[in-house]
Amino acid sequence: MIDDISDIAAYYNRNPAREHRRLEENQLEFELTWRFLDGYLPANGNILEIGAGTGRYTLGLAQRGWHITAVDLSKEVLKECQKYLNNAGFQENVDYILGDARNLSMVSQKDYDAVLMMGPLYHLVEESDRQMALWEAFDRLRPGGVIFSAFISRYGILGEILKYMPESVDDQEQVIAVLTRGRDKEDWPKGGFRAYFARVEEIIPLHEGIGFETIKLVGVEPCISSDDESFNVLKGKRRRLWLDLFYKISGEASIVGASQHLLYIGRKQ
Repeated sequence: MIDDISDIAAYYNRNPAREHRRLEENQLEFELTWRFLDGYLPANGNILEIGAGTGRYTLGLAQRGWHITAVDLSKEVLKECQKYLNNAGFQENVDYILGDARNLSMVSQKDYDAVLMMGPLYHLVEESDRQMALWEAFDRLRPGGVIFSAFISRYGILGEILKYMPESVDDQEQVIAVLTRGRDKEDWPKGGFRAYFARVEEIIPLHEGIGFETIKLVGVEPCISSDDESFNVLKGKRRRLWLDLFYKISGEASIVGASQHLLYIGRKQ
């Protein structure tokens, strides 16, 4: 039986702008992810964006000439996405679908040039559900099509937790559950940010087990942990040089898992 994730939909429905603001604050994650999107996406075509959120990536894709099918679990988030794209003048570039990443039966197209999954996989706490979502993506890509999928690092997230929730270490049962299972302890109440925190070594086998050929696995906040502010204040040439440096080292095996967010890039064989 698949996991009931109605609590995740409700979490985002309560505050649909939350993720939009997060990407405004986590600027290195956003800008470095765009470096990889620009580097590995084809020049144009059709994209299936599963977990489109409020449209932070959707807008950039539309501006680059892509046609996007934007899917999200949250009705309120999808409304914000449509409003955001419409206000920017891209009414014709995006189709909107309310749906679950594990069942994309409402998406009939099977020849997308690329798939973006920038959030759904870290809200699926069961491995079988993550496999199901990846299979749905695989099935809708053309041969040679590219996938970009995001994860939260099991150990990289600790800097963020220390910064904003230092008291959470007091619950040692919860600490052990996350470190050993990558998820909350069994009696943890639903309603908040329920997620699966991945280990670096499981991500490539997860995708290759579906049939993807791995291109790259990187950390998109290399070396900074939760210190987004130090990057955010940079301007001009210095900001670009730091971004160049982080791009260069983002796949370094010794530091990938220290990023809060991990990005897998693969290809349908």
